[in-house]
Order: sequence, then C-alpha cells, then structure tokens
Amino acid sequence: MYDFSTVKANLEQRGFAVSCFATAEEAAAYLDGKLDGKTIGIGGSVTIREMGLDQRLEKHNQVLWHWKYGTLQDAASTQVYLTSVNGLAETGELINIDGTGNRVASTIFGHEEVYFIVGVNKLAPDYDKALWRARNVASPKNAQRLGKQTPCAVKADKCYDCKSPERICRALTVLWEAPKGIGRSEVVLIDQELGF
Repeated sequence: MYDFSTVKANLEQRGFAVSCFATAEEAAAYLDGKLDGKTIGIGGSVTIREMGLDQRLEKHNQVLWHWKYGTLQDAASTQVYLTSVNGLAETGELINIDGTGNRVASTIFGHEEVYFIVGVNKLAPDYDKALWRARNVASPKNAQRLGKQTPCAVKADKCYDCKSPERICRALTVLWEAPKGIGRSEVVLIDQELGF
C-alpha cells in the first residue's frame, strides 16, 4: 500500500480527520457503515461514481446528487456532503476547481460533515504541483467528459486559461485548514487511481 503517512500527518495538523484504505471497496464499506439515516449531498464526482458509493448509501440514507436525483441546491442543504478533490498536496492543501461553485461552496460551509474521497492519483508532492495537476490534468479531462468546446478539452493537453463561454474552470478553492463552518472534515485516502 502507498505510504500515506506524510500526507496523513500534514492533514491532521491542519484539522482534518484522515482514514486510509488499500481499495475503493474498503473505503466504500467504511463510509457505508459510518453514514446511516442521514441526508447526503454529493458534488460532481467521478471518483464517487466509480466507487458505486451513491448506490450503497441510498439504501439507508437520503442521497441528493444532481447527476441522479435532486438539484445542486438540494445537495447543498444536506447534513453530510461527499466530494473529491482535483489535487491534494502531500503538504496538506486540498485544491478544487469548479464551474458552478456548488461543490466548492459545500466544502467550506453549511454541512455537519464533509468527506473528501481521494484516489492516490490526485496526490502531488507540494501545493504548486497539486495546483498544476488540478488545472492541467483534472480540468481538461472534466471538460472532455462534459463535451465542452474549450481548448483544453479539444487538445487534451493543458489549461489555456481560456475565456470560452463553455469554460468549466470558474472557481478555485484551496483549503489550508479544515473550515470552521463544518463540524467534521475528513479526508478518505485510497490507494487506487479514481476519478480525474
């Protein structure tokens, strides 16, 4: 298993709870056992979809996810919020880029608990490399997935800081510490490549 000890220690110093798992299945079982009888919002997350986590949780929770049921606003008013990140620095910074702002807003304020579910492919050694990954790896792949006609989606090689009306990179958040507006912020680290 990947040695998550450095990033785990740095995240904990920043106020995040941290759990580490060898597989997505183990992480899904952990969250499925932990979250029961809750309202759960999910941000746009290929990671969560690949894990099938929504299907497990909806058997005993009310799950609101604009990809399946509910609206962005519904997911923003839940007890628990699940999402991933576009980049995670081993130094402990969590980076997300968003087009609408719903996902990044929900990671900062309004929920009793927030879980960041992160595959090993999202890790970078430091803040600058995590930001680079978010802009030049995750964002072009997400633009392609959404069928956008932006330079990054068409060329699939990097961010062009375009001014396209179809641009999906409109908001950037960096969590240097666990936000005070949330009761519990937990990072779930998985030793598998998941999402973009």
